[in-house]
Amino acid sequence: METKIIKIDKKQMNKSMIQEAGDILKKGGLVAFPTETVYGLGADALNEEAAAKIYAAKGRPSDNPLIVHITHMEALDKIARDVPPAAVKIADRHWPGPLTMIFQKKDIVPYGTTGGLETVAVRMPSHEIAREVINAGGGFIAAPSANTSGRPSPTTAQHVEEDMDGRIEMIVDGGPVEIGVESTILDMTVEPPMILRPGAVTEEMLRELIGEVAVDHTLITSDSNKAPKAPGMKYRHYAPAAELAVIEGPVEKLAEEINRLAAARQAEGYKVGIIGTEETVSGYTSGDVKSIGTREDESTIASRLYAVLREFDDDGVDYIYSESFATGGIGSAIMNRLLKAAGHHVINIQ
Repeated sequence: METKIIKIDKKQMNKSMIQEAGDILKKGGLVAFPTETVYGLGADALNEEAAAKIYAAKGRPSDNPLIVHITHMEALDKIARDVPPAAVKIADRHWPGPLTMIFQKKDIVPYGTTGGLETVAVRMPSHEIAREVINAGGGFIAAPSANTSGRPSPTTAQHVEEDMDGRIEMIVDGGPVEIGVESTILDMTVEPPMILRPGAVTEEMLRELIGEVAVDHTLITSDSNKAPKAPGMKYRHYAPAAELAVIEGPVEKLAEEINRLAAARQAEGYKVGIIGTEETVSGYTSGDVKSIGTREDESTIASRLYAVLREFDDDGVDYIYSESFATGGIGSAIMNRLLKAAGHHVINIQ
């Protein structure tokens, strides 16, 4: 299969190109497109055969649910039932935006889209190109991240091409994404609602809006005795080819420990990558050192995380040592993704 790549400027939308993408989706094909979080791999969510193509293209386990993307609240009524008032209140504030909510599904949504579950995950993205493609494709588009399952999620069309060239019909290149980590997932089928994946819509934001919010215990821990609440949470994600370890401890001691670990690996003949921040990179004495952003604005770290992991793949490093980050606000999403990428390999220092 030849993958067609088209470039679209969201400030000057090319309607004919958008329609071409929509036609592919309506015919059961696959189209990758940008959202405000990461690039998504889209298919008609109400077409079970199309959903199956997503799993095949990604090499994704079939019990890993897909998120259905919509562009208006009327669409939610067609695919979800028992939508609680709290969900409407949240949607009024955070839709369109980087938030997914889980509801009981209606029969129109096939089990091939929900991973066999009786629930459906729904998101309303804010990215202009995403919204245009979703509408052109029929209004209900399943779109997990457009990467090979397990690899770092794509934040540029070039990342998508690396993983999906020859596997899908089209890539819509809308430039780099803004946020850089996937949407927050909030389960609205339980009381209180539970965060199953942290993202840019934070626990603090949700508590301020609706009061009590639970957080799944497995998000930023490696407690294997606790079963993850959603099937997709049990698989390793976001992983670079190299072995990644996260170093936790006082910020002022991180560089010293990472330098020690890196020197030991280099003495053994390995190539080492180091993830630092603008505040700390000058303290690293060797290795392939990359600044992921600034601790003063953790959104810069979120937006660079996956790109940095992919850069290390391109550089052919064998081991990566990363600083850890605070878990308040979007830091929870950053640490969730880092720990999954590392297979929860954490080195604690005092």
